[in-house]
Amino acid sequence: MVNKTIIVSNRLPVKIVEENGEYLLSPSEGGLATGLGSVYKKGDNIWVGWPGIEVPEDRQQEVTEKLAELNLIPVFLTPDEINLYYEGFSNEVLWPVFHYMVTYAHFEQTYWDFYQSVNDKFKAVVTAHLNEGDTVWIHDYQLLLLPQLIRDAQPHVIIGFFQHIPFPSYEMFRLIPWREELIGGMFGADLLGFHTFDDVRHFLSAASRLSTAKVSNNVITYKDRQIVVEAFPMGIDANKFENLTHDPVVAEHVVSLKETMQDCKIILTIDRLDYSKGILQRLQAYELLLETHPEYIEQLSLYMIVVPSRDTVAQYRELKDQIDQLVGNINAHFRTLNWVPVHYFYRSFPVEFLSALYYTADICLVTPMRDGMNLVSKEYVASRAGNTGVLILSEMAGASKELNDALIVNPNNIGDVMRAIVEAINMPVIEQTRRMSVMRGIVKKFDIHLWVKNFMDKLDEVKQMQESLLTKHAVKAIREQIGVAYAKAADRYIFLDYDGTLVGFNGDIDKASPDKELYDILEQLAADPANQVVIVSGRRHETLETWFGHLKLGLIAEHGAWQKHYQQEWKSLPLLTDRWKQEISTVLDTYTDRTPGSFIEEKSYSLVWHYRKVEEGLGELRANEIINHLGATVADKGLQMMPGNKVIEFKNIEVNKGKAALAWLYGSHPDFIIALGDDHTDEDIFKALKPEDYTIKVGSNISAARYYLRDFVEVREFLKTLSKS
Repeated sequence: MVNKTIIVSNRLPVKIVEENGEYLLSPSEGGLATGLGSVYKKGDNIWVGWPGIEVPEDRQQEVTEKLAELNLIPVFLTPDEINLYYEGFSNEVLWPVFHYMVTYAHFEQTYWDFYQSVNDKFKAVVTAHLNEGDTVWIHDYQLLLLPQLIRDAQPHVIIGFFQHIPFPSYEMFRLIPWREELIGGMFGADLLGFHTFDDVRHFLSAASRLSTAKVSNNVITYKDRQIVVEAFPMGIDANKFENLTHDPVVAEHVVSLKETMQDCKIILTIDRLDYSKGILQRLQAYELLLETHPEYIEQLSLYMIVVPSRDTVAQYRELKDQIDQLVGNINAHFRTLNWVPVHYFYRSFPVEFLSALYYTADICLVTPMRDGMNLVSKEYVASRAGNTGVLILSEMAGASKELNDALIVNPNNIGDVMRAIVEAINMPVIEQTRRMSVMRGIVKKFDIHLWVKNFMDKLDEVKQMQESLLTKHAVKAIREQIGVAYAKAADRYIFLDYDGTLVGFNGDIDKASPDKELYDILEQLAADPANQVVIVSGRRHETLETWFGHLKLGLIAEHGAWQKHYQQEWKSLPLLTDRWKQEISTVLDTYTDRTPGSFIEEKSYSLVWHYRKVEEGLGELRANEIINHLGATVADKGLQMMPGNKVIEFKNIEVNKGKAALAWLYGSHPDFIIALGDDHTDEDIFKALKPEDYTIKVGSNISAARYYLRDFVEVREFLKTLSKS
């Protein structure tokens, strides 16, 4: 059976209208539909979403069949669901908060209830078409809960998620009452994509503060799964916009626009009606220009297209009234007999007319207050076949990170926007061409098709990474296989971690001392002349001496800072310093004061912050705060910060268990090596040993080790069977 890809978004890429009792379908023009066409139109692939209109129950079958011909699967929603899940939660909670307009947010419980139930409805439709090995790609903020809902139903499915709007800073995001549930929903994905690195950073920050997830660079480890968070700036169908400029219909529009304009320079703005687009501030900047630079009267015209959107909602109606009024004022104040300063259209236009506007406009003014990407800026650039024209772009739009040859402005600074317009009017053609040709190159290369390819390739890569990290449970057959190799070997090295591997965790670190059973196992192993048994622990060398000094064992303490061969003295690594401790200790003290149950353990060349006694969740939260706080300091001082099992350890970078194990093996060529450990610090040994050596992770199956055992009880049973081999 061939694996398929299922795309899921709030809306299907079609327009459906009912005429004379019949449903008529036409594919939509959107950029996303174009880009994903290469995916959903192939083979068995499908796109799941709401068809965009209410379909009575008795006609749903008919619509389903019509959509199936286009590889589309509908999720039918009632007027209540659209009203409360889409208009309500998506557009009155998530949209304003994610665009930093918190004053417009309404945190209504019924909105949340419907958001959950509609996400559930989507899950039911997706899982009905889902087979093992399929890939699901979910789009946008209306479906934040869906990744985890699908993961719960089908744990092994590959899930990608892409958010098309900004992700806000933690300070904004935390205002949403259901913030933990939203983050938890997103954690169901294997790959989370955003438009910009800023969005990635904001998401990682929220994830580390609102959950027990561990964040390392752009990889989140949560419940034994790894989730990659990455920026994928979205492109447009650049060829389509470039080719449109040669279309005869477009050419006609261009001629008539040029006649209307005569010698005026055209400034173009195109937006959907929304408070995040900065339309009023842009008009104020234009008004300021005409007031302070009267020489531009009759020389310029602002062509402003506002596409109607949600004008039944009070805030949007109010915004439209303010725009109408401001345009009226500017036109009344500045117009002359032959000239109107603002040509304002509150409607949508066919793409051919927009193309003609892009082609003729001398300046394109794109100044949103917040925007995930903003594709108008890219459409303008793609349409400038002659390489002239000036793009003025808000630094708050994702596109500003790529199109940095535009004139970049702060949309809140009206004077800044006005000065950019003056600079654009007076920009020499040679400078226009230099800037525009660079931007055209970028828009052409990083188009919608490359965006889709990059995301899908990364999703495959993430899956391979996850699989390579999933070690196999050392079941009976594997243990027997290791037993056979052990029995054949004449020279064996056995490296054993202590806490979490040979003993369970104890709230009091001094109470986790060895018991009789453990002593018996170790004595049994050490009694075999072919065995060198080495305990490799993060504990202090004094503690290991007290517990194991009387046994025939090698001891490595404090992750390798101290070593002791049987019947020899303890030796410390040369050239280690502990001068850094004071500064780190001061910071850790402040966290210890705020975290009941946590404490600091000082070793010769390391400091450990323990949170094994801290309330569940709080310890993990503080640990993430410490990691964020001390990351830069640790790097500067050449130290290593090791998050482990209920601990964070700070130590010299030269000290690690892997180096210690290799030093111990130096000059020896044993025919059997095995290492067991449960911790982040034990990964150093697993990575340092050869691929054919036996490495076993305890407690987790995400590891560089070859195999894993569930807990210290399984470890002890395993060691007993080895000693009997």
